[in-house]
Amino acid sequence: LLIARTRALNNNHIATFNLPSDPAIVAQARQHTTTQLTTWHLDDTTTFTTELIVSELVTNAIRYGHPPIQLRLIHHNHTLTTEVSDTSNTTPHMRRARTYDEGGRGLLLIAQLAQRWGTRHTPTGKTVWTEQTLTPN
Repeated sequence: LLIARTRALNNNHIATFNLPSDPAIVAQARQHTTTQLTTWHLDDTTTFTTELIVSELVTNAIRYGHPPIQLRLIHHNHTLTTEVSDTSNTTPHMRRARTYDEGGRGLLLIAQLAQRWGTRHTPTGKTVWTEQTLTPN
């Protein structure tokens, strides 16, 4: 016997943004993030960290994924989850960038900023997610 209880979050705890596959949209994704985290009354440190995470995830989705791209922020209790989805099935992996490489450090940075991160495959592609533990106010 398996019993599972699910809890649906209220819509005011979830923010979803559909993004075009254009490198210029990364700044707008950061702005959406800042606006939403301010609405949720999260502190400046969380906002700064989440902006960096969003920048890396959206950039990777644009560079390596396929449109459409979706950014989703979920604030539940003391956890902030950031998700970026695209229609590619390619699983991202951390690379070891050399000193003079211009890229290849994004997932390493995400791993340092978030408590947990991973990839979830969906019927239409994949979602790369991060979790940040929030300190109570």
